[in-house]
Amino acid sequence: MLFLSISSLATQAQDLLADQAPIDRKMKAVDSVALERIAQERFEKNFSENIYGSNWNTMNPFCYSSSSIPNTYKIDLRGFYIPVPNKKYAKVTSKFGYRPRFGRMHKGVDLKVYTGDTIYAAFDGKVRIKKYDANGYGYYLVLRHENGLETIYGHLSKQLVNINQVVKAGQPIGLGGNTGRSFGSHLHFETRIMGHPINPELLFNFAMRDVTNDFYVFNKTASQANYNKMASAGNKKATTSESASTNTGKHWYKVKAGESLPNIAKKLGVSVEQLCKQNNIKANTIVKAGRLLKY
Repeated sequence: MLFLSISSLATQAQDLLADQAPIDRKMKAVDSVALERIAQERFEKNFSENIYGSNWNTMNPFCYSSSSIPNTYKIDLRGFYIPVPNKKYAKVTSKFGYRPRFGRMHKGVDLKVYTGDTIYAAFDGKVRIKKYDANGYGYYLVLRHENGLETIYGHLSKQLVNINQVVKAGQPIGLGGNTGRSFGSHLHFETRIMGHPINPELLFNFAMRDVTNDFYVFNKTASQANYNKMASAGNKKATTSESASTNTGKHWYKVKAGESLPNIAKKLGVSVEQLCKQNNIKANTIVKAGRLLKY
């Protein structure tokens, strides 16, 4: 009799646990949803209280007027996560500044990545823009952060997040690529405050995968003056060089998938020998898609 009572109690306990299991799973799901809602509300509250106010435009990455940019602003850089993988890839291949080759300013830095490499969010933030720009960024994202910065990630092969999604620093947001106006796989990375570009290397030491300081004090007047100086100096240098050489006649061609030196030479109206000489390559060189050839 005692054995039967114990057995009955054990069975009731198992039934109770079985009944409880779906409730536990349901509570975990509720907790997860609640946490996501709290995170969303926290970000929205912080965004509404910082320099951007209620300006949340999901179509135009540069929707700010110059007059709205604060004269000075202290940017908290703590919590930074380098957006590219693996230490050997933390290499700046093209710096912020004037590009004579294109006759315009480069408003970010290019970081070496390969197509398919995971790209990460630099800070906690929220996705404001997810678009494709055939003549510029290619597939790109704009994230707004609580510290006042907005970061731009260009030439992606794939976007892994959606507009209005809250993300954490170090969270995968895309895959590296070579889309848009790009000559080889890389990540174009920009840091801006209300649309005004800041040289990322003033904020981050990419080789060391770290920030240059815990805080960066943005000064609108000094930053704008420095930007104008770089643009003016670069423009002047390019004009002087062009006048001295009376136009070298050099152009660039981006190799497409499946192309070889002979059909590229035919398309450009030059000989294979000329292409090889200009680019210091051999006639049997296999040129990969995305490579830039001088002719």
